[in-house]
Amino acid sequence: MSLQPSPKWKTVVFDLDGTLADTVELIVQSHQHAIRTVLGREEDPAVLRTWIGRTLEVAYGDYCPERADELVRAYLEWNEANLDRLLGRYDGIVEVIRDLDAAGLRLAVATSKRRSQAAEVMTVLGLDEYLDVLVAMEDTDKHKPDPEPLLKAVQVLGGTPAEAVYVGDAVVDTLAGKAAGMSTVAVTWGAGNPEALAGVRPDEVAHTPDELRAILLD
Repeated sequence: MSLQPSPKWKTVVFDLDGTLADTVELIVQSHQHAIRTVLGREEDPAVLRTWIGRTLEVAYGDYCPERADELVRAYLEWNEANLDRLLGRYDGIVEVIRDLDAAGLRLAVATSKRRSQAAEVMTVLGLDEYLDVLVAMEDTDKHKPDPEPLLKAVQVLGGTPAEAVYVGDAVVDTLAGKAAGMSTVAVTWGAGNPEALAGVRPDEVAHTPDELRAILLD
C-alpha cells in the first residue's frame, strides 16, 4: 500500500516573478526600455535583476526619484505590449502546483506586481485554475521585504503563519517570509543570486521544481 504525502505546511504562498513565472527577461527589458526612453541611458542588467520583487515605485523612487513617475509609466506600457512575446514557463511548475492542490494544501500568490499584470500572467500560464488567492501590489500599504502581503495572503486562506511557508527566488522573499513568522523556501531558477540567497538563510533551497515538490509534500 502506497503512503500518502504528509505535508509539513498546510498553507503555501508563492512569489510570482522568477518563481512561478519566467518573467525575468520581460522585466529586465521593460526596465531597460524605461530607463533608455526617459533617461537616455542603459543600466547594467545585473542591477535590474536585483529590483525584481520590489514595487516599481520603490525601485524607481530609489533610482531616480525626480523622474520615477515617468519611468513607471514607460515600464508599464512596454511591459504590457510585450508580455505575450517574452513571458516564459518553467518546466514542471504547473504540475507542482497541481499536485499541491490535489494534496489539499491552501495555495496563494503574494507579489509586488500590479493585480492586472499578475492576473494575466497567471491566466496565460494556467496557474489561476489552482491559485484562487492573489495578493497584489494594490492590496497592501507595505510591500516586501515587509511581511504585510504574505500575512494578508495567509489570513485570506484561513491559515496561520506558523503553519505556512513562503516560496520565492529573491532575497526580499526570504526576508519577508521570516518577518512574517513563516518558513521559507528559496528557489534558484529565478532572478536571485544563489550566494545572496544563502546569506539570508532560507529554511530550504530548491534547485528544480521536482525538489520543490519534494520539500512541500515531504
